[in-house]
Amino acid sequence: MLLSETMTFGGSDLDRAAAERRDPASLEQARAQGAAVIALWRGKPLVQGDPQAGPCRLLQLTAHHPVFAQATMAPIFLGRIDAAPIFAQDISAWKPTETVDEAQIGAFLDPTIQHHPAAPADSAFRELRAVMNHLDARDAEMAATARALINWHDSHGFCVRCGQASVITEAGWQRLCPACGTHHFPRTDPVVIMLITQGEKVLLGRSPGWPDGMFSLLAGFVEPGETIAAAVRREVFEETAVKVGDVAYIADQPWPFPASLMIGCRGQAITSEITVDTHELEAARWVTRSELLTVFAGTHPEIRPARKGAIAHVLLANWLSGKLP
Repeated sequence: MLLSETMTFGGSDLDRAAAERRDPASLEQARAQGAAVIALWRGKPLVQGDPQAGPCRLLQLTAHHPVFAQATMAPIFLGRIDAAPIFAQDISAWKPTETVDEAQIGAFLDPTIQHHPAAPADSAFRELRAVMNHLDARDAEMAATARALINWHDSHGFCVRCGQASVITEAGWQRLCPACGTHHFPRTDPVVIMLITQGEKVLLGRSPGWPDGMFSLLAGFVEPGETIAAAVRREVFEETAVKVGDVAYIADQPWPFPASLMIGCRGQAITSEITVDTHELEAARWVTRSELLTVFAGTHPEIRPARKGAIAHVLLANWLSGKLP
């Protein structure tokens, strides 16, 4: 099994059934006949279960369930599971009865939960980061796909060519401008995330606004006209002034925050002195293998363990155990 397939959002047996996106009548019939629909509110999936107590699962409803009474965005066809169609629908127009802390919604890790009165009592809208490790592979892939697509629709409602409002088509996988006929497709932004090592030490950094003690691997967007290896070298040098030599691809992970593909690489540092670009990072430091052991054990006085399920955690864990080339 590929390393990418072992991590959260790494893929499942979801059949995306792309050809069916062009058959709206058939998809509408499937929804009318009770096909499963998952709900999202402001990027948060409706899940059953408590991540503090054990596994969670996406709550699967039908199109006529009262949860969707205030839905304003067209449903998105995610594909088929065991030949059964499944959809996602955004209900961000719904107003929760409990007070919504706008400072928390959309934050790096939103700890709030929202209960819909029409949904089962054991269900709630929860931040995907908070439940990602408590979902099985199917639910994780569906939640990531739905979140990324809904976010794209929410932020791309107008044609970039002529400025007119566009409409959802292809079952949620395209937008069409009725004025000029331009087709728009969902964005996935390539991001390099790199395990930069020099002997028995690895380079970690932290961005401003991250939770206390959080350090991770350096990462950055791939720029137009740039190779993955060039992006790794550029980002590391820009952020820390560390020069990188050999670069190798290791694994990748879809990351729907908001819509990235994390391309995990390993790079060999050829210099070690760090000069932090404070516009990009708050801090950066070399961490030895023995020191990283204490980080993973949760006993390091300054650095918290990386989030399980994220590609940074997977790369660091595999380097720590000597499983990477």
